[in-house]
Amino acid sequence: MSDTSISSAPGRGAGKPPRTPWLQTLRIYLEPASLRMLTLGFSAGLPLLLVLGTLSFRLREAGIDRSTIGYLSWVGLAYGFKWVWAPLVDRLPLPLLTRWLGRRRSWLLLSQALIVAGLVGMALADPRLTLGPIVWCALAVAFGSATQDIALDAFRIESADANRQAALAASYQTGYRLAMIWAGAGVLWIAARSEVAPAVSQAAGQAVAQGAAAYQNGAWQAAYLAMAASMAAGVVTVLFSREPVPVVLPPARNAAEWIKGAVIDPFADFLGRYGWQAAQILALIAVYRISDVVMGIMANPFYVDMGFTKDEVAAVTKVYGVIMTLVGAFVGGVLSMRLGVMRILMLGAVLSAGSNLLFAWLAGHGHDVTALIAVVSSDNLASGIASAAFIAYLSSLTNVSYSATQYALLSSMMLLAPKFIAGFSGDYVNAFGYAHFFTATSLLGLPVLVLVWLASRVKSPTGA
Repeated sequence: MSDTSISSAPGRGAGKPPRTPWLQTLRIYLEPASLRMLTLGFSAGLPLLLVLGTLSFRLREAGIDRSTIGYLSWVGLAYGFKWVWAPLVDRLPLPLLTRWLGRRRSWLLLSQALIVAGLVGMALADPRLTLGPIVWCALAVAFGSATQDIALDAFRIESADANRQAALAASYQTGYRLAMIWAGAGVLWIAARSEVAPAVSQAAGQAVAQGAAAYQNGAWQAAYLAMAASMAAGVVTVLFSREPVPVVLPPARNAAEWIKGAVIDPFADFLGRYGWQAAQILALIAVYRISDVVMGIMANPFYVDMGFTKDEVAAVTKVYGVIMTLVGAFVGGVLSMRLGVMRILMLGAVLSAGSNLLFAWLAGHGHDVTALIAVVSSDNLASGIASAAFIAYLSSLTNVSYSATQYALLSSMMLLAPKFIAGFSGDYVNAFGYAHFFTATSLLGLPVLVLVWLASRVKSPTGA
């Protein structure tokens, strides 16, 4: 593989990255745009676990059956279909807000307000009485979070040139992962310390006998209200940020012309710029994270079956593992700026597939916390490197005239095929065992290497 082919990233500002001193490269992370991405990344990462992982913990503690919890996980589909309303976020001005804040910041603020309202509603609802309110509030949080992602991706892409996209992506990932620690381990910590000793009474004795005393809705109210208050980091950042220089859009004379400009043109622009090579690019996007996503579905059941305790899993995967992802994101961002996005995209693909083999080894090794730390550290480091390069790659493919719509489509595509295949992961483990499963997920990464190599040879379109 030649140096020339790997360093040519398609899209805006592609080509061989300029050589800058290491100190100057690192200082990019202290620039206002990078610091803004840190707090906005936190705002983006906070809601995800609160409507998925953490919510399932809360519902199970409240005595909700596993089947119902599984069905409720479908609220996360909002993230996979955000491209449907992305054209509206990309083009539609909001009354009063857009005039005051600008197109990107007005949508960010509106989506954050919806998230806060939804989290407050989830805090006040009691799932033991009825699930309706908590489900509707969770849907509001998921919809608001997906909308925030659309506006934030456009805000990030339009806030700096192509050479700084890797650094912004790394800063965004750092904030995102910090939020996942707070929304995962932090919310459980708050809930545990908000619990009160139940009064000794006949009613309390009956509750204990029925196994219901472990759940205290007041403790979860305090935890979710704290999460709602934590969204202030993103809200304040939006209010004190500068709106990116707006892309001048031709006025639409009627509804049909507006739909053409908002919905059809972004997709036609992408296909027009890359032609038949768009199929190669879309294929790469659809499967780049397949090893991680398919393996990740069976990770928690694997920990349980291996005999790891909740404290061990929480400490290693939810805190220490996320920290290693941050390190990986930082390394991936720096290396992408120094060596080019496509080189690090290839490195991330190799490391992501290879780290799954470590889980296959752990399956045969047995219960060993030290081994778990080593395996999770390697896996999360690889994931961070791959994520930083992948976000920068997706950013390079977009046209600033349609940044929100195009990025939403591309980022949604990366989950659809892996999520579909991952649905069969439990059946595969039942038939062949964990070691065979993790080895198979590693082999799924082999076609990705070929697609990265092919994508590296795609020539940058003129005028992108």
